[in-house]
Amino acid sequence: MAKPSGLERFHAATAHLDLEVSHMDQSTHTAAEAAAAVGAPVEAIVKSLLFMAEGEPVLVLASGPNRVNPDRLGEQLGRVLEQADARAVKAHTGWSIGGVPPFGHPQALETLMDEDFFPLDTLWAAAGSAQSVFPITPQRLQELTAAAIVRVV
Repeated sequence: MAKPSGLERFHAATAHLDLEVSHMDQSTHTAAEAAAAVGAPVEAIVKSLLFMAEGEPVLVLASGPNRVNPDRLGEQLGRVLEQADARAVKAHTGWSIGGVPPFGHPQALETLMDEDFFPLDTLWAAAGSAQSVFPITPQRLQELTAAAIVRVV
């Protein structure tokens, strides 16, 4: 039996949420590619980035053009943050880099969310593959992830 794809696993994990997942013909691997694919500003693209804080995973949901400042975030958390490698991303989220969704992971993750999302009406996030995305409001994203709102840059 074939192993389910990342998109299939995301659908299974979020079936109860009534999300409108779109599979794109082109890649949505990077924020710029995702923005072009969905016709949205790059600021509306959710980058789901995993960091390790003293051995514990922390998911940071950052706006497309923003580069996360791990030193500043670490100061806010009172812990040292380091970007996770591809193996840790897969182990803690269940997905590969480029398709990591903001929720639906095998275990709940401490999540931080970029304050820059809140002036926007609609965000676009990965849905388990480098070609699948879904729209969501910043408020619903915060609700579903129980994210703390932070300045990431």
